[in-house]
Amino acid sequence: MRRTAAGLVVLLCAACGSAGPSAAEPTPPVPPSSTPAPGPAVPPVPGIEAEAVELRTDAAVGGQVQVRVTDTGTEPFTVTAVAIDSPGFVPLPDRALTAAYAPGRTIDLPTPYGEVVCDRAAEPAAARLTVVRPDGRTETLRVPLAAETLGRIHEERCAVRAVLAVAGVAVTGLASDGDAVTGSLVLTRSGDDDRPVTVTRLEGNVLYDVAADDLPRTLGAGDPTLEVPVEFTMARCDPHALAEVKQPHLFLLGLQVGDDDEVPADLPLDQAQRDVLSGLVATAC
Repeated sequence: MRRTAAGLVVLLCAACGSAGPSAAEPTPPVPPSSTPAPGPAVPPVPGIEAEAVELRTDAAVGGQVQVRVTDTGTEPFTVTAVAIDSPGFVPLPDRALTAAYAPGRTIDLPTPYGEVVCDRAAEPAAARLTVVRPDGRTETLRVPLAAETLGRIHEERCAVRAVLAVAGVAVTGLASDGDAVTGSLVLTRSGDDDRPVTVTRLEGNVLYDVAADDLPRTLGAGDPTLEVPVEFTMARCDPHALAEVKQPHLFLLGLQVGDDDEVPADLPLDQAQRDVLSGLVATAC
């Protein structure tokens, strides 16, 4: 079986897990030099504290964090719904659940977040909780949310959008070729910004190797498109890797506009393209 050098995906957000920002996100960004001003602080709620954290399971699912709620008071309560309330994310409906708290108890509540809003800061954020008290009273509370994790997610996703405002990214022509899958990585200039855009790297993961010709490659100033041939092969075929891999189709794509810092993004793959890669397991292993 043909092999290329294996590269384990290491995203800026991999340590914290997030399925990183996708290079296919289309919404125009705020320019990187713009720093949204934070809004007013969220008042504390006696007896309840909350923090946003991202676990490896959240990375596998994508688009969610854990709202880690702690009962810091002297009475129990039950949370029956949760949502993230942050100016930097499009609001989503409350997620129904049931979590019973006693004094001192901490429970993580899986909570999705919406699309980023890049002209607003992620903080101050709140956890919107529906709380049932021991006497049956129900309250909807905005609990201050320690949101360093949300801030990082917001920054990363908006950085990707800033790059895509200069050049869009797509994978085309993905097809099986025996013990490999081949195709092209295509950059297409998006607007009037004619700065060069460089594909700095494309890395494989624990299951697949990926090779791209002669990286780094640059979409030159004013050029309309850049096409880079890519080839995927199996890095591992052992049962443990096949059974345990959580993000088999996550590949690190490095992008750089002009002399700006590199921005890590996810290689954009639709479901049909993921299915082609999944078929490689049957033919090559």
